[in-house]
Amino acid sequence: MAKRQNPAAEAETPAVETPEETAARLTQGKGAPTPSRREQEAARKRPLVPTDRKEAARTARTKQAEAREKARVGMAAGDERYLTARDRGPQRRYVRDYVDARFSIGEFLIPVMLLVIVLSFLPWQFMQLWGLVALWAFFLIAVIDCIVLGFVVTKKIGDKFGKTKVERGLKWYAAMRALQLRVMRLPKPQVKRGHFPS
Repeated sequence: MAKRQNPAAEAETPAVETPEETAARLTQGKGAPTPSRREQEAARKRPLVPTDRKEAARTARTKQAEAREKARVGMAAGDERYLTARDRGPQRRYVRDYVDARFSIGEFLIPVMLLVIVLSFLPWQFMQLWGLVALWAFFLIAVIDCIVLGFVVTKKIGDKFGKTKVERGLKWYAAMRALQLRVMRLPKPQVKRGHFPS
């Protein structure tokens, strides 16, 4: 009868590996052999303080300027990654598109104010008085327009997203955008006049 080997002795006997198996084991899953300890340490070694501080500062400033410019362009284009918390979300985008698609009386408030300031320098007192009255009347009409806009936008958002899911502050957000000149709005308008969002 053949004598069986001890299992512990079998486990201690190392399995012989061919060179091809060794190469396959080293490259399996990574595509390259594991770097040696010396190579890893050399890769980690870099000076804590750069040798040329002026060049390092110049490089850092260039990178920061590029990042700022990228963020500015992204925000102007309405890219969600670069928007502030105030402008993020589908409901805020809907409000922006709706406001940008309509003519708002409030967007002409700044030019009217500049006109009244010019009229105040004229020597005729009745022109100054009528300019001031016109400014207050225009401001009152703009406020009424913003209030109506707030209710319309809230209703449309409720119809689109559900009445219970309407975010807070949308009326104020719509009013503040409607009071700005179209060219000064940020994010920049993404729709043309009359192209209301569905």
